[in-house]
Amino acid sequence: MSSSPVSQKKLLHVLQGHPIASQASPPIWLMRQAGRYLPEYRATREQAGGFLDLCYSPELAEQVTLQPIARYGFDAAILFADILLIPQALGQELWFETGEGPRLTPIIDGDALRLDGVQAHLAPIAETVKRLSDSLPSQTTLIGFAGAPWTVASYMVAGRGTPDQAPARALAQKDPSAFQSIIDILVAASIDYLAAQIEAGADVLQIFESWAGSLEGDEFERWCVAPMAALINGLRARGIKAPIIAFPRAAKAHMGEYCTAVKCDGLGLDTGADIDAVRKETGPDMVLQGNLDPMILVEGGEKLTRAVQLILEKTRGTRHIFNLGHGIVPQTPPENVARLVELVREEG
Repeated sequence: MSSSPVSQKKLLHVLQGHPIASQASPPIWLMRQAGRYLPEYRATREQAGGFLDLCYSPELAEQVTLQPIARYGFDAAILFADILLIPQALGQELWFETGEGPRLTPIIDGDALRLDGVQAHLAPIAETVKRLSDSLPSQTTLIGFAGAPWTVASYMVAGRGTPDQAPARALAQKDPSAFQSIIDILVAASIDYLAAQIEAGADVLQIFESWAGSLEGDEFERWCVAPMAALINGLRARGIKAPIIAFPRAAKAHMGEYCTAVKCDGLGLDTGADIDAVRKETGPDMVLQGNLDPMILVEGGEKLTRAVQLILEKTRGTRHIFNLGHGIVPQTPPENVARLVELVREEG
């Protein structure tokens, strides 16, 4: 058990390793809890003029981060930003096509990327974190985040999101040294970026490996595990002790071995994960997070009630943070989110 002082923040308390009462409700927050399903978010985004304008406006980014906290009282707020801000800070052109998502000028190595100026470019994000650390309720954990190197690199090489990350996989196979140069600079930039978030007031960090499922075997070890381990080790070498949650979505590897290798404090579970099997692999001390299907949240009703109860039954008395297996989708009825929070809180 951790010897650190007991936190008044429920989610942070769980991640710090303090005992969990067998009948207590788990802390809850949801990925993409600040997003297009909320009318107040849509209004603020329109005010900002564009998605990137919203990300780089500390006042407006603070506002949208706080919106789901005000509406639902989640136990954590996650910084409103985007995983592709780092490539832009490194010098890669980034823009968003309406209805189609992000676009970048594709790259084939790290030669054109520069760490100089990254901190200055991302200073507005740190300012958002600082504002949130002052404005959030005292019991609410503040989560900072970044994308994992493999996931971010897959966008940088393809210039957009792809179904199977084929362009990045092809480059990594054809010219592994060129791809490694991209990974290395992403690790360095991400360490700086996440360290700045902690210094600005974030309590916890989450690292999103959204495309872990596209790699297996040695490729998974080289491009997912090794960069994540280097990133976390780099943060620890800076003296950063904040808990770190890794989210290797749809990874096909053994999660116990993954957690040991990267040395994370929490593990995010996608919708296909078997909670019981992962718990057996990772042991009782690993904090598990997530697993609820976002589409069940869209449907609501009895199906939502049953799904929530099943997860609560499987995780009762263990180190667990209630969350989805992926982010809230835009068509989610806000009232279903309120019902989800109610169902989880009824447990306690």
